[in-house]
Amino acid sequence: MFDPVKFVERTVGELRRTYGSAKKILAAVSGGVDSVTSAVLVRKALGSVVKAVYIDTGFMRLNEGHFVRDSLKELIDVEVIDRSSRFYDNLLGLEDAEHKRVVFRDTFYAVLSELVSEYGCDHLVQGTIKADIVETVGGVKTQHNVLSEELQVKYGVKVIEPLKDLYKHEVREVARYLGIPETIVNRQPFPGPGLLVRTVGRFTLEKLDVVRRATDKVEKFLRDAGASQYFAAAWDFDLGPLERLCLSSGKCVEFSKFKTLATGVKEGKRVYAAIGLLSEDLELRENELLELVDKAGVSRFVLLLNESSSGRYFVSIRAVSTLDYMTASVVKPPEKTLRELASTILEIEGVKAVGFDITPKPPATIEYE
Repeated sequence: MFDPVKFVERTVGELRRTYGSAKKILAAVSGGVDSVTSAVLVRKALGSVVKAVYIDTGFMRLNEGHFVRDSLKELIDVEVIDRSSRFYDNLLGLEDAEHKRVVFRDTFYAVLSELVSEYGCDHLVQGTIKADIVETVGGVKTQHNVLSEELQVKYGVKVIEPLKDLYKHEVREVARYLGIPETIVNRQPFPGPGLLVRTVGRFTLEKLDVVRRATDKVEKFLRDAGASQYFAAAWDFDLGPLERLCLSSGKCVEFSKFKTLATGVKEGKRVYAAIGLLSEDLELRENELLELVDKAGVSRFVLLLNESSSGRYFVSIRAVSTLDYMTASVVKPPEKTLRELASTILEIEGVKAVGFDITPKPPATIEYE
């Protein structure tokens, strides 16, 4: 049984023994429970030598910087630093999911390295947790905050990762013990690269704007749906021809494939494959859906909810329940809620159609890239 009190006492002692002579330490805070808990924990151990910064990468939710700063003002001062134009310059036009993650990581740590030097810091605190390491080492996807010794040398930073042996539910226990506000503790996770990994395929500012607006609507509609994570993603509405497959149960399914690729998991490894679209709810059992994903050679399936006569983007609603974020099951909100949400998303300029992702992890990943 995990004991957050013992963990904090042990970790504070280790931090003081190892970094007690540090002159200045930079803590990168994103607003998620992992990075906030790491920053507060190291500050508890080492005091005012810890300087917290929030870097606006341009891939954050609406008004995110203000929310983070105001939420934490009783625990730690957070300086908001806008570097969005730099990230956009480096990422515009890129299409491959892993390439985008690596470029984001390189840009992120170039910015942090400059700040470490500017503020005269010895080390960098970040909220790496066990799931990040498992997925990166296992080859599922590169998590931007997992740095080998080689990468630490490359970026000129030495990292402190006090939570690297914990899973998400354990981090939440530590956060509560440290007095971190419930608005942060219970907040759904947000990926390090932010909305970039939900702007699927070729990155454009127009697509990013669609994702940001759709995400705001999804979070408002589904906050009481009982999901661990719920958000929107978008990609070009570019469909292939109608296909048909019959399952071992005897049920035959018609579907189309988007030409855009998304990340999936097969036998514990990353795969990139097309996204399948079902135009009607066939109420597939989980074993049938898994068979269909495998036979169709796709990364996941989404169910069409609503469509208009104009627009160029497909928006997918994702809602899952998970404990450790290594596996996840789909949480389907009430039909009325989904339909109303789809209608409001369809009002966003540029949206052609809206669907709901019906695929668990595995074979899909929670995020799309």
